[in-house]
Amino acid sequence: MPLSGAFAQKKAADDPTIMTVAGKDIPVSEFLFIAQKDSGVDLNNKKSLDDFVTLFKHFKQKVADAEAAQYDQTENFRNELRDYEVQLRAGFLSDKRGEAEAIRTVYNRGKMLPSFSDIVFPLPEKTVSKDTVAVYRRAKAAYDRISRGENYDKVARELAPGRDDDSVFFDHVEYIYPLQLMKSLENTVFNMKVGQIVGPVRSPAGYHILRLDQLTPNPGRRRVAHILIGSDEDHQDTVALLRRANEVYDLLKKGESFSSLVNTYSTDGRTRNSGGILPYFSLGEMVHPFEEAAFALKDTGDFTRPVRTRFGYHIIKLLDKRPMPPYEEMEKSYYTTMRQGDRNFELFKTYDDMMKQKYGYVFYPEAYEELQRLCDNYFPTDSDFHKQARQMHKTLLRIHDTDIPQSEFAEYLRLYPFSTKTYSGDFMSEVYQLFVRDITNNLERRELDANHPELEKLMKEYRDGILLFNISNERVWSHPVEEQAKLEADWLKELDRKYAVKINRKVLSNLKQYIAPTSKK
Repeated sequence: MPLSGAFAQKKAADDPTIMTVAGKDIPVSEFLFIAQKDSGVDLNNKKSLDDFVTLFKHFKQKVADAEAAQYDQTENFRNELRDYEVQLRAGFLSDKRGEAEAIRTVYNRGKMLPSFSDIVFPLPEKTVSKDTVAVYRRAKAAYDRISRGENYDKVARELAPGRDDDSVFFDHVEYIYPLQLMKSLENTVFNMKVGQIVGPVRSPAGYHILRLDQLTPNPGRRRVAHILIGSDEDHQDTVALLRRANEVYDLLKKGESFSSLVNTYSTDGRTRNSGGILPYFSLGEMVHPFEEAAFALKDTGDFTRPVRTRFGYHIIKLLDKRPMPPYEEMEKSYYTTMRQGDRNFELFKTYDDMMKQKYGYVFYPEAYEELQRLCDNYFPTDSDFHKQARQMHKTLLRIHDTDIPQSEFAEYLRLYPFSTKTYSGDFMSEVYQLFVRDITNNLERRELDANHPELEKLMKEYRDGILLFNISNERVWSHPVEEQAKLEADWLKELDRKYAVKINRKVLSNLKQYIAPTSKK
């Protein structure tokens, strides 16, 4: 007997047919796969098992009816099944636990909000190493002055104010949240201590000298209403505005309705007709005096004295306080943000490392340094870079017992120059990480079906589930509720006439021998 025939016989013995519906054999593994996912099914209880056999039989008959009606031939069906398969396979090419840990690290940063000062020495776009030297030296000289005791703000004002050549910038940034800064800056700022000065730190924007000025516990969000006493004139009579604002404040203290005073006195046309109510906001989203006063209110219903901003005077009433959103509420949006930019290397790091180890990844730094030296003079997308790199044939990495030369990576870099980095070395480094990831993912995809036999069952379950939903919706669920019970009963009788069912009672009575043992941790 050929080997393939012997293997088929062994597979049939290990996974015999438990039921035949409409001429199609259903293996016991598929039956158990669905039964064991239903918490209401007790395979050791005869009545529970019998009830599930009946439900499973009807399920397969309905799928057969959908196939006979060619529901599985529609474009919508094929598209939905294809999209599911892409998502399903992508789920196996990941480490969900590692991703969750990376996201939680970012989430936890948001519990304390940094305010920092930043002296920036800009770099031009597409910077090669030789072009950064002069800028770095200027940044380092400024940092050394501060380290020797000169005042940070004094040095910043001397270097930055009103320079026509825009060669240095000075800024103060308040209340930064995770994922708002460039990654290199965020990783630095969120690991500094108050008063600490760090530099020069390189980002795509240039070299930075950073000072952490303050850390503020995240107070969450507030919702307020306000009465704005302002003027459309550029030069407001602040004395008259304050007098009017104090008059409104006195009326509030006497018990007059806040919303009625909004309607009568507020000059904010956007909120006057809605009681002065503003959307929820966090620190850093409003002008500083306004949000400082709003976050100082303790109890719902409290209101402030008149608070001056560039818009006039505000009287602010607290409507609601919400704490920092829980992790579960932020996880999806953080995941979406992190997977789209250079933070994807943090998000997928544990999976990338796992694949490197699985396929025996070996890195040859000397060969990489030769490519790095090209970055001193050429940006990796320049033709001169490729002209030289494609002539380099030293082994750059070894993976899955295969040596990959520098020239192969250079060709990948030419074809897929996907990086947001503007410094040549960072650009090449990011593309190299993607290159290694593509290799390991392709290797893993080849082994996916062999390593994960449940893939086939999940695809079969989803396929049949789509067909069941579509035909059930047409035959029963789209009709009035009072008609559905009779339509279902009549349909089941019709199915029994159309599609023969044969149950293998011997296999059914010996299910225990086909149930895989549960691993104990």
